[in-house]
Amino acid sequence: QVQLVESGGGLVQAGGSLRLSCAASGRTFGSYAMGWFRQAPGKEREFVSAINWSGGKTYYVDHVKDRFTISRDNAKNTVSLQMNSLKPEDTAVYYCAATTVGPTPLEAEYDYWGQGTQVTVSS
Repeated sequence: QVQLVESGGGLVQAGGSLRLSCAASGRTFGSYAMGWFRQAPGKEREFVSAINWSGGKTYYVDHVKDRFTISRDNAKNTVSLQMNSLKPEDTAVYYCAATTVGPTPLEAEYDYWGQGTQVTVSS
C-alpha cells in the first residue's frame, strides 16, 4: 500500500514557475514508477509526465516538454514536478500516482493516487 500526498500548488502569473512535490509512504516507493496527471475544469484527467523507478527514464506529454521536469528522490520517498513558463492552460488539479507497471501515460495502469493539488495560472 502506498499513500501519496501532493503539495506545492498555488496561484502564479503566466510565465512563472511552481514546483509540485508528492510524498509517498511505504518502504517500497523505489519499486514504483510515478506519474503526474492533471484535470482542468470541465475536462478529463490527462497524463502530464512519468518517471521510472530509478529516475533514469522520463516521459512527457508534448505540450509540457521543455517546460516541465519530473524527478524523484527514492531516499526521501518523493517525486517532484518542476513547472516553468506556466501558461493559463496549465491551470488544473495536479495528481501524482504510482504504478508497478512502469512509466505509462495510461491512467488505468496506476494503482495509487494522491488527492491532488490545485495549480492556477493567471493571464
